[in-house]
Amino acid sequence: MENLFAWINSVLKFVSPLSDFFWDVPTMFGWYKNIPLLGSFSFAIVILVGSGIYFSLRLHFIQLTHMGQALYILANRRSAETGISPLAAFMLSSAMRVGPGNILGVTGAISVGGPGALFWMWISGFFGMATAFVEATLAQIFKEKRNGEFVGGLPFYGRALFRGSRGVGIFLSLLYIFYALGCLPAQGFNVVSSIGAIGSMLGGVEIPTKSFFYYGTAAVVLIGTAILSFGGIRKVTKITNAMVPVMAVVYVATTILLIVANVDSIPFFFKAVFGGAFRPDAFFGGVFGTVLVQGVKRGLMSNEAGQGTITMSAASADDRHPCEQGLLSAAGVFLDTHIICTMTGFIIIMAHSWLQQPAAWKAAGKLPRYLMAVTDLTHTPGLNLVVTLALTLCFCLFAYTCLIGMISFSEIASARLSRDPKVIVIVRCLCLAVATFGVLVNIAGYDLGNLWAFSDLANIVMVYCNIPLLYKGFKYVLKAKEHFVSESTEPFDGQKILGIETPCWPRKK
Repeated sequence: MENLFAWINSVLKFVSPLSDFFWDVPTMFGWYKNIPLLGSFSFAIVILVGSGIYFSLRLHFIQLTHMGQALYILANRRSAETGISPLAAFMLSSAMRVGPGNILGVTGAISVGGPGALFWMWISGFFGMATAFVEATLAQIFKEKRNGEFVGGLPFYGRALFRGSRGVGIFLSLLYIFYALGCLPAQGFNVVSSIGAIGSMLGGVEIPTKSFFYYGTAAVVLIGTAILSFGGIRKVTKITNAMVPVMAVVYVATTILLIVANVDSIPFFFKAVFGGAFRPDAFFGGVFGTVLVQGVKRGLMSNEAGQGTITMSAASADDRHPCEQGLLSAAGVFLDTHIICTMTGFIIIMAHSWLQQPAAWKAAGKLPRYLMAVTDLTHTPGLNLVVTLALTLCFCLFAYTCLIGMISFSEIASARLSRDPKVIVIVRCLCLAVATFGVLVNIAGYDLGNLWAFSDLANIVMVYCNIPLLYKGFKYVLKAKEHFVSESTEPFDGQKILGIETPCWPRKK
């Protein structure tokens, strides 16, 4: 088995340098790198942050001016006449956003770019809220109704914006499925490994991966995932409705406990973050590029704004206006980046383990570095056990909700490929197979490093395909937004307001 994993790892050795190329181009060229300040910005940074700034300005910072309305929609707990409720769609999207990247991504960003990377994660997240508003609103405008449920997202609005081009719809559907297949093994790996870690903590001894406990855990996780996957999106939203609030509250509450216990380190946190982001030498040297790239790169890995990968959940909601889900999507980015990721940042930076234990910090992986920081902030063994258990449980839930979310969204993408139910079944089985592969990698005790790098590559490829579509459809988002903020009592009608036929607008009773 290990020979098979080693062979796959060697085959995928091209992934990491290819990912770095897409993220760094054209900063690897001397003529560009030598341009003062601009030479620090890769095309990926320009298109992500630049688009967020552009959308924010054109939308008059709707992520600020109307965030209260988003909170009202969430608190109202409106029921759905068809499809799923706006709150359920928000929970489903948050299940995807709030994933292992909130721990591993932030830890990695700070490890490479220093504490200042967290500041740029905040900045990219703020402008990413506007980008998320645009893509979610587009998903709502061009959603379709099939078998009593709403379906839509990137493959659907991509096809609609190219005058119903079937080829565009198929390409974008396959692209998303390819993205999910590349990311699912890591999620399967993370779920089983975190459950194993919890078992070891409770038992007081390290549980071998090749043991009955791990085999039983793998079987339960995979059977449960299969039941949910074949139960459809309604069953998945019931699970995410329950899991997302629990994992978010537990994670934030546990982190606040650590912050209160180490209140004297709070000034160090802010000094490190802002000092690292605005060091004079960083602006005029290569350090600034590293800090900025890590902040934006890991911010995207976490909140997925601009990728189009969360748009399937936005389209599935039964909203009264397309912009409602746009606001909820923007709120999802805020929850993910400015709350959950910030909590991780507090733990890593307040512990400043990279200064106190430089050798151990350098040798450890991302998750061990995070747990090292947790240990440094807890002052008694009993407290350390409770805190570590709580945070490891959150990591497990983060990974599992991502796992079932990716499978559900792949199913929606496959609906754009064909109306034949057999196609959806094939995609479900394929997703379960690659998730099983990730579980087997864990049980074998093997770390498929190059496969983990696939997530970075998939993220940026999705951005390069999705962002141009957002610009192409932005005129419709602007018209929808103008109707929304006017507080008109006239129901939203695509033909009247946008000048185009929209499958589900006006809403059918």
